[in-house]
Amino acid sequence: MKIQRLIGAMVVVLFAALFVVSSNSVVRAQSSTQQADITEDQTNLDTQLYLLVATNQTVPDEKLPASLDGVVRQLRSTLPFKNYRLAATLLNRVKNDGRLDLSWIGGPLANTVGQATNINPSFSQFKVRQVRLARTSSGETVVQMAGFNFGLRIPIQVGQVASAGGFPAINYENTGLSTDISIREGEPVVVGTLNVGPSGDAIILVVAAKRTGR
Repeated sequence: MKIQRLIGAMVVVLFAALFVVSSNSVVRAQSSTQQADITEDQTNLDTQLYLLVATNQTVPDEKLPASLDGVVRQLRSTLPFKNYRLAATLLNRVKNDGRLDLSWIGGPLANTVGQATNINPSFSQFKVRQVRLARTSSGETVVQMAGFNFGLRIPIQVGQVASAGGFPAINYENTGLSTDISIREGEPVVVGTLNVGPSGDAIILVVAAKRTGR
């Protein structure tokens, strides 16, 4: 009987020890998961939006950033434009799972499309509802941009106002692009093209995003 009681006591002690070890493992696993979530929440991404103007007009040869070489080769093989030049580069930092919302008046697009001038400037807006890191089924890191939106209001001369001494009559026309995209981290890609004005010129949207180093 004493031996049976001793064996029973040893079994109880063993189960208690196993319970403590299992509980500690669960706590450590939860702590690791929470720490990973915190680290991921602190991740920032640098985004770059390049606005290229494509035209058949004769313009001075302008050297584009080396990072856009692959994009420009793709454009020259698919779009019938003679020249491409960089109108603007927009750099922004956003938190993982965060959003972007940027608006500006005139600036880099003035005198490049339509009839935009300092007197009749263009109005632009770039926003993304959510920017987040994700992984594909093959384990590749991608950047998802949900609610990607670029809008542009440009002045178009539609005639002249005789009563105002022959001043041009200007109408503002809207152009833009809305989509959901997923891109490889750090790789510039063409999002879309926008025709602007009667000149036949086009704005080409190129976007890239990657994690920051800190």
